[in-house]
Amino acid sequence: MRIVSLACSNTEIVAALGCAHLLVGVDDHSDYPRAALAGLPRVGPDLEIDVEAVAALRPDLVLASLTVPGHETVVEGIEAAGLPILTLAPERLDEVAPSVMAVGHALGAHDPSVEARAEALARRLDAAFPRGGRRDASGPSAPGNRPSVLVQWWPKPVIAPGVRSWVQGMIDLAGGRNALEGEDRLSRPLDDEEVAALAPDVIVMSWCGVEPARYRPEVIYRNPAFRSIPAVRRGQVHRIPEAWMGRPGPRLLDGLAALRRAIGAATPVC
Repeated sequence: MRIVSLACSNTEIVAALGCAHLLVGVDDHSDYPRAALAGLPRVGPDLEIDVEAVAALRPDLVLASLTVPGHETVVEGIEAAGLPILTLAPERLDEVAPSVMAVGHALGAHDPSVEARAEALARRLDAAFPRGGRRDASGPSAPGNRPSVLVQWWPKPVIAPGVRSWVQGMIDLAGGRNALEGEDRLSRPLDDEEVAALAPDVIVMSWCGVEPARYRPEVIYRNPAFRSIPAVRRGQVHRIPEAWMGRPGPRLLDGLAALRRAIGAATPVC
């Protein structure tokens, strides 16, 4: 079976199922696991996929993801080319395990053991991400005493996830409260005044497309508009790789663990 993956999260799911050897091409942003992807043809950035390059790889299956804003146009191009495609679109945290199962079912048509591995991984995800969420019930994250958490997908302008993002569920499970919990959207940009007004107790830097070593907390700490923010005053600006927070796949488990540590370190404003 020949697979082309057009999104990082799908590439990581394929690898987690022990099927990285089936990949014959990936998007430009897929970077994990590095050794398994070394030397694979790249078919373009996620929003500018070269459909002809994909077709030239003669895939038995193309994996796409609507979690990438604007990816609908790419999907339309793949479909117009008559290529077999599976498009995933998880929004909530409890939709990640079904996405894993969908990939496992598609790949398992040629190898039943793949579907068994998908079921095992889905059980792990379901256990960690129960339907409806489950807040930590002790310590500084106890109900009624939950720190407000602002996750930054981008620093300028600040882009933060709303309640329709799986990050809402991660914050909830980690014992926090999403600073944008009242906004029924995937994400939105915020100006400095809006960020200051939200007054988050914790700020998580998870910048898209940037290596964690290049995250710059000083961008936040030195911004005059942010001086009154509790997270800034108390040194609660944390770095969590975007690969652990922004890709709806197996490494969200790492993101949840890191988020719990960050929230646990915060002292909320009472």
